[in-house]
Amino acid sequence: MANQKVSQDTGDLVLNRVSKYYGDFCAVDDLSLTIPDGSFFALLGPSGCGKTTTLRMIAGLEEPSQGTIHIGQTDITTQKPYRRNVNTVFQNYALFPHLSIFENVAFGLRRRGIKDVKSEVEKALNLVELGHLAERKPGQLSGGQQQRIAVARAIVNRPEVLLLDEPLGALDLKLRRQMQIELKRIQIEVGITFIHVTHDQEEAMTMADTIAVMNQGKIEQMGSATDLYEAPKTAFV
Repeated sequence: MANQKVSQDTGDLVLNRVSKYYGDFCAVDDLSLTIPDGSFFALLGPSGCGKTTTLRMIAGLEEPSQGTIHIGQTDITTQKPYRRNVNTVFQNYALFPHLSIFENVAFGLRRRGIKDVKSEVEKALNLVELGHLAERKPGQLSGGQQQRIAVARAIVNRPEVLLLDEPLGALDLKLRRQMQIELKRIQIEVGITFIHVTHDQEEAMTMADTIAVMNQGKIEQMGSATDLYEAPKTAFV
């Protein structure tokens, strides 16, 4: 898939009346949402609320039953995942165990035929403060270090949107809190739109500029951490 054309449009991410059905079950129900370009946005809610399905539709891993998804002026609703300027960081990191850290981060660049791989990888590793571990294998790193490498591998491709699917769930409490601060720092430095899916209220409130609280496929309330804490609109929130 080297040199595959990827949409390079920039701008807000807009979901317009998006629904997703599995048979008779409605996982996401008529969802409309605008996520400002360059913001840190959280989808917060319990298991089964529709947050992960929403993320998968943005990634292109699921197609909406109805509605549209745009980045800027580009309709990505039916685009293949590899054509979207979107990357995902999963809870299990999905690193290649047989490759060095450098080659893990370089993987996407090489597939796209990027020439200046060394410089781009070094910048990404330095951003996550792990440049000194470039020649190690993933199995030689701690969970927190592996998580940062997964982030470096995602941002080295300079996506318009970075999706974070419960990325801190496998870490212990102390490391999780440290990574919350790290992810926010990285997001501010790179200026990429981050969309973070989590069931952890503290995580969402620590990192996100805006939080959408989801329940049964709908958004119950959306706003800043302060808005949600001081003026919840429903008993669920």
